[in-house]
Amino acid sequence: MKISRQMLSSSHRLWTMANKNIKQEVVNGIWNKVLTLDTMNQCVKTMEYAVLGPTMLRAMELERELQQGVKKPFTEIIKGFKGDAHAMGQKPITFMCQVLALCQYPDLLSSPSFPEDAKKRARRILEACEGHSTGSYSASAGIQMIREDVARYMEHRDGGIASDPENIFLSTGATSSIMAVLNLLVSGKGKNRTGVMIPIPQYPLYSATLAQFDAVQINYYLNEERHWELDVAELQGALNQAKAHCQPRVLCVINPGNPTGQVLSRENIEAVIRFAYEEHLFLMADEVYQDNIYAEGSQFHSFKKVLMEMGPPYAQQLELASFHSCSKGYVAKCGFRGGYTEVVNMDPAVKQQMLKLVSVWLCPPVPGQIVMDIVTNPPQPGDPSYEQFQQEKKAVLSDLAEKALLTEKILNKQPGIHCNPVQGAMYSFPRIQLPPKALQRAEELGQPADLFFCIQLLEETGICVVPGSAFGQKDGTYHFRMTILPPLEKLKIVLEKLNQFYAKFTQEYS
Repeated sequence: MKISRQMLSSSHRLWTMANKNIKQEVVNGIWNKVLTLDTMNQCVKTMEYAVLGPTMLRAMELERELQQGVKKPFTEIIKGFKGDAHAMGQKPITFMCQVLALCQYPDLLSSPSFPEDAKKRARRILEACEGHSTGSYSASAGIQMIREDVARYMEHRDGGIASDPENIFLSTGATSSIMAVLNLLVSGKGKNRTGVMIPIPQYPLYSATLAQFDAVQINYYLNEERHWELDVAELQGALNQAKAHCQPRVLCVINPGNPTGQVLSRENIEAVIRFAYEEHLFLMADEVYQDNIYAEGSQFHSFKKVLMEMGPPYAQQLELASFHSCSKGYVAKCGFRGGYTEVVNMDPAVKQQMLKLVSVWLCPPVPGQIVMDIVTNPPQPGDPSYEQFQQEKKAVLSDLAEKALLTEKILNKQPGIHCNPVQGAMYSFPRIQLPPKALQRAEELGQPADLFFCIQLLEETGICVVPGSAFGQKDGTYHFRMTILPPLEKLKIVLEKLNQFYAKFTQEYS
């Protein structure tokens, strides 16, 4: 084919224009990147996940230094900053491991090393998977059989109140379903932007997600003097104040509490439901710690159960999404990323939009769905694995209850530290008094005062906790969050070391 002079001329012009554009992106010989801190999504830049903040980053540095032989006043980093029970030494539940192994490697189904009920469960799960393989995609809302098991679990949990599998969406931990529901709820501009009420102290997933979605965060403070109780008068005040600059549409509740460890009473839950109904709010109930109840007299009540038992108009009209996960409880399979949400009274057309939204993510991890199935459908009386399963479950929860009580007892021995009862979940959130010179030094360093304390604690003892400022707290108060997950004997040593450090710190800065 002959190339005309006109075609050559046109190609030359195009090349010249492209080259000119390239040159515009090069200044002093340096290529200007397309994606920079100035050109990136500013909502992502604004968001923070404070649990993995400065103390955790410094802890990782110190751990590397210890591995390199650098001498420190301690021999290991105690990672009290996140609720990862297996990382802190908790043993996995045997039946769960057996079923997972059988599902992942079906050739083991002929092995005599596995109990028959584990084999039966694995076959049932594999039968429900596309191609009879856990390596296949599932439906976007999760494997239908597992959704049905989850529905039966909630019916049993809530005393027979009906649960529809079509209202259940399996998810990647509770996190992805929380984000999906918030994604549906956030809209508007200016004064019409969606306002979302979250508890303070809060789990930073909420503040991070609201920043990412450019929603308005409405803080309501839990009552520390009354064991972190949720006060409806505080809800009302926060809502009224927020109406001037946004459109409040959502109320988030964490029960049992993270980081505060409180368990809401039924009366408190009823009051919250009435408030949400009267103020026309969508209610989101984060209930991932529902198995972690320790304090005498405390009991978990699901928001759905209370809502349904309150009857009309609440039961028929209040929109609710509740969340659960296999990352906590007695299972603590954080790495498998299994969870679910159940939606109640959601507009059917919106529910279809939610299905479309989760379809973009294809499906939750199938191994996580399997773990969630075992959580909601454990071995039953008469099954070969029943006794061992119950013994292991009881051992984990009894151990956590003992550590919850121990944490409160030891921390409250130290003047200047006050720790509310750890009624549930996996954390303590003690308040600490900091002397004026410590506050002054923190200000000089440009750090929140409790972050300054936590960094000093880490540098001298190797104990890594998260400052209360990462979760929110009332002005003039200082806290830290610490898990109760280390083995009992190690936890005793850690708590005593923490008290000793606090006494030394306050004396140094007094």
